[in-house]
Amino acid sequence: MGILTNIVAAEEDEFAAIGESLHPIDEWSGIERRGIDTAKIATLHCLLTGDEFGQALSLYEPVYASIEDVLVLRLADEVTEKLAAYDEDALMRVAEELSATEEFELEQWDAEEVQDFVMALAELAQIAESQGQPLFVWMHPLLT
Repeated sequence: MGILTNIVAAEEDEFAAIGESLHPIDEWSGIERRGIDTAKIATLHCLLTGDEFGQALSLYEPVYASIEDVLVLRLADEVTEKLAAYDEDALMRVAEELSATEEFELEQWDAEEVQDFVMALAELAQIAESQGQPLFVWMHPLLT
């Protein structure tokens, strides 16, 4: 089973509306990718903050869960801030390190896909920061 993921910038109190949405990027500024799960989010968190994986993973308990197995996570503010603040060279280094992690290698993401994801996420983080909004991660299971 795969996962369809939308990462959106929204107001703090909109997490339930995001969870109930059929396609959040139609309603909020965001990006869509397949295969971004909690482990990949925690791995990115670790690369940006230096936190241990278990510690990072514990930060990503769902803020919303539906009976259809839709989950919404709130990206840590520190991650959003770093993504928004890093220049292109720093983001390229993060993407390079991320593509070499077990979470991305196991699913055979190529370096260009990871780079595209990190750059799009950084651009979204800049939008979120400029609007004073957090980033939310909407994950919907896909039947394969």
